[in-house]
Amino acid sequence: MQDFTRRALLQGGTALAATGALTGPALFDFARAWAADSPWKAEPGAKLTVMRWKRFVPQEDEAFNAMVAAFKTATGTEMNVFSESFEDVQPKASVAANTGSGLDLAWGLHTLPQLFPTKVLKMNDVADYLGKKYGGWTDAAAKTCKLGDDWLGIPVATNGGYMTYRKSATDKAGFKEFPKDFPGFLEMCKALKANNTPAGFALGHASGDGNSWLHWVLWGHGAYTVDQNDKVIINSPETAKALEYCKALYETFIPGTPSWNDSSNNKAYLAGELYCTANGISIYVGAKTDPTKKELTEDTYHALWPVGPIGKPTELQLALPILAFNFTKYPNAAKAFIAFMLEKENYEKWLSGAQGYLTQTLNAYETAPVWTADPKNAVFAQASKRTLPASGIGTVGEKAATAIADFIVVDMFANYCTGTKDVKGSMAEAERQLKRIYR
Repeated sequence: MQDFTRRALLQGGTALAATGALTGPALFDFARAWAADSPWKAEPGAKLTVMRWKRFVPQEDEAFNAMVAAFKTATGTEMNVFSESFEDVQPKASVAANTGSGLDLAWGLHTLPQLFPTKVLKMNDVADYLGKKYGGWTDAAAKTCKLGDDWLGIPVATNGGYMTYRKSATDKAGFKEFPKDFPGFLEMCKALKANNTPAGFALGHASGDGNSWLHWVLWGHGAYTVDQNDKVIINSPETAKALEYCKALYETFIPGTPSWNDSSNNKAYLAGELYCTANGISIYVGAKTDPTKKELTEDTYHALWPVGPIGKPTELQLALPILAFNFTKYPNAAKAFIAFMLEKENYEKWLSGAQGYLTQTLNAYETAPVWTADPKNAVFAQASKRTLPASGIGTVGEKAATAIADFIVVDMFANYCTGTKDVKGSMAEAERQLKRIYR
């Protein structure tokens, strides 16, 4: 765990200044003034243990650490923060929920708060405070955290994932512009393979990458796990078409994608083995900060997801909601910390530190400086508004969150693409698993 202090922050001040973040006295002066006026006063002797997703962009880490240190100094709250991979956040949050101990706050993926609706501290007051102050919440972000009229958590940000590609390779393949539809995208991937500059997307249990692109393929064909009434409808002609399309794509991929996790495509792209994938901006940021990868940086571009036969965007971007457990001894401190994170003086600088890896969920931040700092960042600004909730057209809740966490859609596609099952068998297995959840 990391313990955040004023001294630690000041030691990192030079790095933080490069992101434009408030540092030193200015940051602490703001934090003290905010704490004095905050609707939530941290309990005396408050101590918060916070689990968050693992950092991918160092400058985001610096900016986040800055706000944590400032909050600690301003409120007197002891802050113990540790990070876990996307794959490990949900299991560890489940342990805390089941035992009623170990964590005060958990910050993870998709609809994490919906997994524990009876174990979370309601956040209605925090959501109202921030929404009124900063132009309201984007639709999918709000759905991620709401159950009826109650906010089970706060949608801090969206990790927008878009097409990341080497323009020299797509140009050579005959595509001067990135394809905007499914047939064009498949043809491009075939041409990339023929030129030995392949694409690749995770078919393994990658909580972020795998779920994102495979739901995009599924939804793009008008297929869904459940309908508006939560009736399981995965076994359908539309799903069969999605499976066939995905297998055609898979046959163009770099070898090994069925075993990929969320970091595999980053490594392959930066190693010069992969020429098109879907990812957050972390690949580009990683190249941009490496002096040996100047050519790769200049050759890397981003594009929106192509649109499927359904005729409209069907993106699944990664919601990053934070929750506080209702067994915390310090509910006021927990709410204060969450609200503090999303205040303008912190949030815009944090977005700048993330360099496009994170996208706002509050409408007022659409004009944050990060989106014009580099033209290649601009695509990612749209993530929170273009995404569907993780439930697709179904109800956002514990069942939808479970289906995502259990990789049902990912495994259905992987079973067919790798030859483990045929189309009917892959759909039937997914249907069986979904019906067990949606009883």
